Amino acid sequence: MGDKGFRTTEYQISGDALVSKVKELLHEGNIRRITIKDEQGRVLIEVPLTLGVIGAVLLPVWAALGAIAALVARLTIVVERVD
Repeated sequence: MGDKGFRTTEYQISGDALVSKVKELLHEGNIRRITIKDEQGRVLIEVPLTLGVIGAVLLPVWAALGAIAALVARLTIVVERVD
């Protein structure tokens, strides 16, 4: 955020759509970082992503996203992309 060569996009979603939206975003590629915030704008989880981060490495992240989705009704996903 504010870094050269990066741009951010925010998505407002419901908690039950969190995991599917993150999966969709990861398939789009060029993502440097995903930040999940609650309704008050507090950061719940920040996931830095690098090339080659796939599969088993993301299992703890999927578990955390599932727990967050179960507890929070409205979320903001902030996606930082490489230009």
